[in-house]
Amino acid sequence: MLEERKSLNFIEQIIEEDLANGMSKEDLRFRFPPEPNGYLHIGHTKAIGISFGLGEYYNAPVNLRFDDTNPAKEEQEYVDAIKEDIAWLGYKWDKELFSSDYFQQLYEWAVYFIKEGKAYVDSQTSEAMAEQKGTPTQPGVDGPYRNRSIAENLDLFERMKSGEFEEGEHILRAKINMQHTNMLMRDPIMYRVLKKHHHRTGNDWCIYPMYDWTHGESDYIEQISHSLCSLEFKPHRELYDWFLDQVVDTNKLRPKQREFARLNLSYTIMSKRKLLQLVNEGIVTGWDDPRMPTISGLRRRGYTPNAIRKFVETVGVAKRENVIDVSLLEFCIREDLNKTAPRVMAVLNPVKLVITNYPEGKEEWLDAENNQEDKSAGFRKVPFSRELYIEKEDFKEEASNKFFRLKLGGEVRLKNAYIIKAEHVKKDADGNITEIHCTYSEDTTRRVKGTLHWVSIKHAVKAEVREYDRLFIDEAPDSHPDKGFMEFINPNSLKSIEAFVEPSLEKAKVGDRFQFQRLGYFNVDDDSTSEHLVFNKTVGLRDTWAKVKPKNNSNNNQQKQPQQNNRPAIEQIKSYGKKYDRLPEDKQAKAKSEIQELAKNVSYEELEPLFNTSVKKSGTRIITMIALGVLLEKGLEKNETIHAFIAKALEDKNALLVTEAHAIS
Repeated sequence: MLEERKSLNFIEQIIEEDLANGMSKEDLRFRFPPEPNGYLHIGHTKAIGISFGLGEYYNAPVNLRFDDTNPAKEEQEYVDAIKEDIAWLGYKWDKELFSSDYFQQLYEWAVYFIKEGKAYVDSQTSEAMAEQKGTPTQPGVDGPYRNRSIAENLDLFERMKSGEFEEGEHILRAKINMQHTNMLMRDPIMYRVLKKHHHRTGNDWCIYPMYDWTHGESDYIEQISHSLCSLEFKPHRELYDWFLDQVVDTNKLRPKQREFARLNLSYTIMSKRKLLQLVNEGIVTGWDDPRMPTISGLRRRGYTPNAIRKFVETVGVAKRENVIDVSLLEFCIREDLNKTAPRVMAVLNPVKLVITNYPEGKEEWLDAENNQEDKSAGFRKVPFSRELYIEKEDFKEEASNKFFRLKLGGEVRLKNAYIIKAEHVKKDADGNITEIHCTYSEDTTRRVKGTLHWVSIKHAVKAEVREYDRLFIDEAPDSHPDKGFMEFINPNSLKSIEAFVEPSLEKAKVGDRFQFQRLGYFNVDDDSTSEHLVFNKTVGLRDTWAKVKPKNNSNNNQQKQPQQNNRPAIEQIKSYGKKYDRLPEDKQAKAKSEIQELAKNVSYEELEPLFNTSVKKSGTRIITMIALGVLLEKGLEKNETIHAFIAKALEDKNALLVTEAHAIS
């Protein structure tokens, strides 16, 4: 069915199988369900691209549904920003919906659950409930309120809704199985009391549904055919299906949840909480700071929708998480702007150049090609005069034959103009060059090796140019066990320059994109006015970071590394488990270091199954604890399962295991 595609990703295969098994194409419906508690970032573009891309290909509707079930963190500002970002990317949603649209229906279903004996009000402390929930290897136990009467549960739940109780006094839990092997199925919370103002419903509600309860039921209400989400929700699928089992009408379509790997990017933080910290602590100017990985930040920096969509398409859809090099994103914007951005001339670090044999007072308006990649872009006029600015870096008094720019006695071509020869220089009292005196030749047919950009001093327009570099100097700033991500902030991520640009840019509008010839791609910033032009550097003409990346010079390592990379990191970690606690101390230290390095490429979903390892297999439990420590340092928040795993280890007889558990407890 997908003839144009070279191959199907696994999600497309699922859809094709469903269609082959009788699902009508008219029943296909997808959704993108962001929580309005922050701005969308580059990581979200994968989820957006998958759902909306499938909608475009199958000509199926895609809902934009805001998961607004936590009024403590959600704001209308974020709703508006999310809509703007998705529309800017070029996607169109069918219906704009909110989980809060279904609050009444969800409440009525919850009452139905109580009446059917499938939900109850629990009045314990969170600590007591966590203790009763058990561990991955130990079943939970029933709480004292699990067998409350239906009448009492209905009464308490109604009083929760009416605002009679304070936050934390009571919760509503699904009544499933406290001994279930999947801890998420051990009577999960459905409702909690939150006396917070909601951005849409105001103060109408003081009980709010939990995500797991809201997610699948909202999909069902909207008749979503394929509910696509990231891998961390895979363990939740069983609960998603259980909740649906209780309400689904067999005559209606039943949603199917499937999971894909998130998009992780080097030199980048993806956590909304950490991005908010950057904003709140003034490291950046706001969510749309051009150094931020938010879609609004990338847009302000000069990225295009086409470049971002090409990036997402190139990354593809996978079942296993990995880290994509940010240079791929930069490559995509270079490729796009190379085709579309008009070429102009700007000088960022000027030095004066005087053409001594060019008549004083004379000026010419020369033809300059707007974009050699696009012949339809035509030409523009640029002014030429006796006195010009060139880049300081483009001149040396003495230089080797490998320096193809201007040097005393040497010749270069001025872009779109004449060939010049440097004759002598003027210097100030400190020996700094203040002027370069040249002569020019009208014979432009001669070949010279170097070509320089320039601007006419008389006609130049002053502009502020903001040169941006990566916000972090480390590839994985939140992966270090002994340092916080803020310690890797690049102190030189922003440099403001007073530059001179050609006069054609005087009327450039906010958002316009250009190639400053020989320098890189730039766009007009939101702060720009007719009196004060401001340009952002989007990306350089080439990847300068590739030159400074550390390289492994060991031949042995280069030979061994490909073999290691063929096996997933989690499998390599597991291989240490059989022998770790029997290794000599020095080899144990080396193995621990290797495990910690491998753990940087392991997801929680991959590691969690090892929590269920038999008590006898102490080595595997130790290496699991070591890897878990790395994930916690990277920002993983402890949940009940993690707390239980650590607590169990602290009671173990194996001293090594207890030591590792203490280190992260």
